[in-house]
Amino acid sequence: MQDHFIHFETSGFKLLTSFFRKQRYRSYVILVDENTLTKCLPRLITAAPLLKEAAIIETESGETSKAIEVATNIWRTLSDLQADRSTLFINLGGGVLTDLGGFCASLYKRGIPFIHIPTTLLAMADASVGGKTAIDLDHLKNAVGNFSRPEAVFVDFDFLLTLPERQINNGLAEIYKMALIRDAKLWKNFNESAIEDLIFRSIQHKIQIVKKDPSDKDLRKILNFGHTLGHAVEGLSLAKGRDVLHGEAVVAGMIMEAHISFAKRLLSKNEYLEIVKRLTERFAFVSLEGITSEEIQHALVNDKKSSAGTLNFSLLEGIGACKWDQKVNWSLCEKAIIEYKRLSHG
Repeated sequence: MQDHFIHFETSGFKLLTSFFRKQRYRSYVILVDENTLTKCLPRLITAAPLLKEAAIIETESGETSKAIEVATNIWRTLSDLQADRSTLFINLGGGVLTDLGGFCASLYKRGIPFIHIPTTLLAMADASVGGKTAIDLDHLKNAVGNFSRPEAVFVDFDFLLTLPERQINNGLAEIYKMALIRDAKLWKNFNESAIEDLIFRSIQHKIQIVKKDPSDKDLRKILNFGHTLGHAVEGLSLAKGRDVLHGEAVVAGMIMEAHISFAKRLLSKNEYLEIVKRLTERFAFVSLEGITSEEIQHALVNDKKSSAGTLNFSLLEGIGACKWDQKVNWSLCEKAIIEYKRLSHG
């Protein structure tokens, strides 16, 4: 995997326009949601006028769009448009759109070229980088997907100005995760006002990890820290009709999985308490009311990281380091859930 395919735009999508001139695609299709349709698409078309003729496919924002029914509708639209391998599929949005759009493009006619133009902090710092695509299966996060790298990723920091604070926090959660698993110095000196630097550093770490392990066989699994229990919480919350963002659930997962790391003596008590203090002061708790232990256990067993019913976690080995393929019994998970609930009730 090369890192030159990630471009940081600083002057009105000049790099994107140059990319179009070099590649000479026959047609263009842009995937948007209702937010990027109004807030981001006009800026993109103004900067790259050739996209005035692009077909626009709109889907609803939010995790519920990562569904096979939505993907099928996108494939039908591509067929109606007579899209083929000379068509460029452009994903203009956050992590949901890059996951969904990459998945659809990678499978349509055995794969048509696609690029990501991330518009959220979460997508810029994490979701658009790494070449993973996925949709959900019922409430199981990213249960169906593949590895398919975009032709390029174009990061325009100006899109951050369109985001509400909650979406900024949603992305910061993944950058805090990167600090915990890979960069103790970043954790110690985390400066939220230097948002562009945080994005650069997060992307650099992810590229280094993915280069060494593009197919998620070993090292790349450290990126799952906070996501095993976090995905369970996210999926079950959404299934119950609750408004929970990915980053919010990941923070809950990081707190619980830090507890497991401490219980397995990989993380010192002082480090565990420091993590809990920092994350609970910075982020709101996700309510686990009405979500049963049995439901969480079922979600964990069906998680893509589990094998033959064995729960596999990526756990912290001190702040700034992480171990993957750590077997964890259910009792430790349950204790971590109980402790998270206790913390959330003050």
